[in-house]
Amino acid sequence: MNGDLKILVVESEPAKAHDIIDALKDGGWSEVTVIADTSSLDRTLRRLDPDIVLIDLANPSRDTLEHLSLVSDARSRPVAMFVDQSDGAMTQAAIAAGVSAYVVNGLQKDRIKPVLETAIARFNMIRNMRTELDAAKQALADRKTIDRAKGHLMRARQISEEEAYGLLRKTAMDQGRKVIDVATALVTSMELLQ
Repeated sequence: MNGDLKILVVESEPAKAHDIIDALKDGGWSEVTVIADTSSLDRTLRRLDPDIVLIDLANPSRDTLEHLSLVSDARSRPVAMFVDQSDGAMTQAAIAAGVSAYVVNGLQKDRIKPVLETAIARFNMIRNMRTELDAAKQALADRKTIDRAKGHLMRARQISEEEAYGLLRKTAMDQGRKVIDVATALVTSMELLQ
């Protein structure tokens, strides 16, 4: 794992914070910041922009868990949360909030490194899946726009679908643009004329 990662630890007990820092340093991570109070989490995140957040909570309420997940920006970086006890609803709330690792039965020094490595791997996998999903959605939206543009050309010029697409491609090449850009401009123009 990359030793250059910036890690933010949320731990209110000084002795546990010291153990966490030791475990992280033993794991090869040296850039560690610890805060004891979650009220400063938002400010600290903006100031430090850590690569990963580790949160240790004894008995979190669902509201606390959701708030910390939201504030720690669990969709933008791996967040590992250690709790002493939980239930099914809390676990589901953590997953829904985007927490990368949710470990019940508290934080144990020897489990920190493997849990963080797993959280990073899971976060990266989910981020890649989101990227692929976004790309697929965009491709589908582009395809629909191109189909609409072809439809407008087919009606206006009385040409086949193949000819309409050829015209879109030729126009795009002549103008040094993408086919989707030409199609979008055509669809927008046609909507304005209606």
